[in-house]
Amino acid sequence: MKNMRFLASALVAVLLTALIGCGGSLVSTSSVGGSGNSCSASAGSGQTTTCPSLTAVSGVALSGTVLANAQPVSVAAVQLYAAGNSGNGSAPTALLAAALTSNASGGFSIPAGYSCPSAQTPLYLLSKGGTPAGTAANSSLWLMTALGPCGNLSPGSSVIVDEATTVAAAWALAPFLSTGGKVGATCTNTTGLDNAFITAANLVNPATGLSPGAALASTLTVPTAKLNTLANALAACATSGSSCSTLFAAATSGSSTPTNTADAAFNIARAPGNNLAAIYNLASSSTAYSPALSAAPPDWMLANTLTGNGMNMPTAVSVGPSGDVWLANYSAGVYEFSPAGASLFPSGITGNGINQVFGMAVDIQGNVWIGNEQTASNQGLGDVAELNSSGSMLLNDITGGGIEFPTAVTADSNGNQWIVDYASSKVTLLNSSGVPLSGTSGWGGTSLTFPVALAVDSSHNAWVANQSGELPVTRISADGSTVTNYDCDCNGASGIAVDQNNNLWIANYSSSSVSEVNACGKLELGAITGGGLKYPQGIAVDGAGTVWVSNVHGSSISEIAGASITSPGSFLSPSTGYGTDASMLEPFALAIDASGNIWVSNESANSLTQFIGVATPVKPPLAGPPQLP
Repeated sequence: MKNMRFLASALVAVLLTALIGCGGSLVSTSSVGGSGNSCSASAGSGQTTTCPSLTAVSGVALSGTVLANAQPVSVAAVQLYAAGNSGNGSAPTALLAAALTSNASGGFSIPAGYSCPSAQTPLYLLSKGGTPAGTAANSSLWLMTALGPCGNLSPGSSVIVDEATTVAAAWALAPFLSTGGKVGATCTNTTGLDNAFITAANLVNPATGLSPGAALASTLTVPTAKLNTLANALAACATSGSSCSTLFAAATSGSSTPTNTADAAFNIARAPGNNLAAIYNLASSSTAYSPALSAAPPDWMLANTLTGNGMNMPTAVSVGPSGDVWLANYSAGVYEFSPAGASLFPSGITGNGINQVFGMAVDIQGNVWIGNEQTASNQGLGDVAELNSSGSMLLNDITGGGIEFPTAVTADSNGNQWIVDYASSKVTLLNSSGVPLSGTSGWGGTSLTFPVALAVDSSHNAWVANQSGELPVTRISADGSTVTNYDCDCNGASGIAVDQNNNLWIANYSSSSVSEVNACGKLELGAITGGGLKYPQGIAVDGAGTVWVSNVHGSSISEIAGASITSPGSFLSPSTGYGTDASMLEPFALAIDASGNIWVSNESANSLTQFIGVATPVKPPLAGPPQLP
């Protein structure tokens, strides 16, 4: 299989002739590191704290039924909430003057006229306690259903509140949840919260309380059996008080031991590698939801899979401002998917020279920049093209600035694009109009050796991962005047990401390891191994500074504590990584969205995987260090 980890041997032979002597370190003409500001630069939040004013609207009448273990729950206290907007997990607003009480059939009715903060504000139901038919009253039985924006609810709609809707809400809304069933986001991340509610509706249909959701996109497959298994584990608590104690013990995360089923689901979602057998054994005691798993899974992550539409060797993946996901294919053009998983271009975007794409990035305007590794133009050495957010071609055949076999594209917050030129071992900097800022032949001198990836820090310096060379990480100043190489204890550096404090994290394909270099170029962590790392390729940092890695030959993702987290470099994922049951094959790249989802391209499965709500949200598009939305 041809990919940027190892280009065809004939090409490498040609390039070696031109690159002899390119592996040495070039000493800077200006100081880098020491006690200067370059060592302490911080990405900052880059966001406003002023919340927009909201216009209240009147809510419509709703009816619903509370079920547990497929039986009606009477005397449950049901409240309708509007999600908070003062931070992740912030206090919601109760929309009913007093909680409703479910009847003997589990039913309840919400009259019209309650006041929503706005038409766009998402609503959810939370049911507390009650008596499931045939059992005793159970104060630990808390269930929830994500409804969606107030203005989108249909008058007279009927909904179900049960264990399956609770699982869907807990996983999809995990970044926005806190104990006690509180759902909220920052007022600057309404898009991320809205999209998380869309994901919950894909997992479970609120009208039926069953998985999958209604009217799924034909390209989307949801993990119904795994979700049902989790729902059955919650259902066990509905039938037995002792099962509740077992569930809460299994769902303990750190010092947090839940006392109700909603919080138990939330804890399992945020610690998906814990107590697999105990949770599965609980699930085996209930048959309320089927189909279900026949054995304990490798983890409790939920992952959607997007396939079809002619995907062929998907490579780069990027997230646009509205949460739409762009996917490049080495052999089949570029695709765009909505946050609901629908393909917005069923046949992909092809033509205009789009060909053999490894590198792609969405810029701060929402435009998509594509690196075409080999094209008919530019003597077969490739070029760069730009699409707008609607998929229309803005620019193509960009070849200036030394573009030769572009294998990576990275956006910065100036609106510029950094292009990695594998063939010439240089980088090209293009402005927002596609005009080269890096001269006629690119930057890097003789310091780059088979460069394949690039990240931009908060000072707009480029950090390049080189697959070869004694000092495989190269820093290029924002104006290209200074080029410095650093040791990263790397072997086959293939991916690079910058965190909020300008530390560089490098995925080392050949040694199945990850390294960290700080903003001064000092090696902080050298070639750490474990946590499922197996030929890592893609690497990204989430909004909390946690590092996520895609493992090409592990068909998994790994989670690593970042520099600002307790025990930096410690592995948070199990020894096999996460997601080994998610139908991935040679996961190539990954990107994190404003809902905390991780999107992974699968080069050999011809698919895109969405790991639901597992990361701390990141403001899209990524242009420099990650920011909280």
